[in-house]
Amino acid sequence: MTLLAPTGPGQPPPAPPAARSGRRRLLPYLLVLPGVAWLLIFFGVPLGQLAAASLYDPSGSLSTGYAMTWAFSNYPDVLQAYWPQFLRSFGYAALALLLALLLGYPLAYAIAQKAGRWKNLLLVCVVAPMFTSFLVRTLAWKTILSDNGVLVGLLRDVHLLAPDGRLLATPFAVVLGLTYTFLPFLVLPLYASLERLDRRLLEAAGDLYASPVQAFRRVTLPLSMPGLVAGALLFFIPASGDYINAELLGSPNEYMVGNVVDSAFLVRLDYPQGAALSVLLMAAILAMVFGWLRRAGTEGVR
Repeated sequence: MTLLAPTGPGQPPPAPPAARSGRRRLLPYLLVLPGVAWLLIFFGVPLGQLAAASLYDPSGSLSTGYAMTWAFSNYPDVLQAYWPQFLRSFGYAALALLLALLLGYPLAYAIAQKAGRWKNLLLVCVVAPMFTSFLVRTLAWKTILSDNGVLVGLLRDVHLLAPDGRLLATPFAVVLGLTYTFLPFLVLPLYASLERLDRRLLEAAGDLYASPVQAFRRVTLPLSMPGLVAGALLFFIPASGDYINAELLGSPNEYMVGNVVDSAFLVRLDYPQGAALSVLLMAAILAMVFGWLRRAGTEGVR
């Protein structure tokens, strides 16, 4: 028998326990509803329109209009025409990610475990470039790597670069620009994982006669793997679709698929081709990400 609390005059009776339980179950969904609506309106709808545009008749134009002919042939056509740019995009992004790992992991570890009272200042130094325009930072690297710049002159003087050698308009410049641009996206998740690392585990590894290398391989690296995976994804996804670095620091020989998409939409006004390239790029990145996460999850279970 359930006793209900007495109510005063003019007050509604309290809701039964079943109704209160139902509202509590609905509350999380109501809180998520605005975010889901935002994603559907500003991400789902444009994505659907992009997918639809990729199936337009390729013979159409902005002046005559595009007819929906379900032209699935647009996909093999653009893939056959621009597969070198696809491979170059993923290759440059992978090289930049490798370079970022070599630079970012020691930096994140030093900030998290060794910085002491300088930790906040170093974090500000990592994040500060992001407050500057992406375009301005890339143009700054164009000045640094220019043929008449100090860096190129120094490398020529020490014979690390041929007298007629250059850094600008080379794959090295594009990879360097990608590394610098997206390095904070790798460092910050890594720092978050390493900062939570319990130092007593490292002390215990030392007590068990583990060398510093063994302690890093068996303790530090596995515990930092969630931040490493998250940072690698946050780095690789925008790096593979970037086009500014290839445009300003490279030459047409270094153009990535993002440059082709930019040209298709803004120069040639070939919307079906640009949309098909965009959909293929997103599909390839999603396939790589899900494959990577599935493999990481399988190895984690083992």
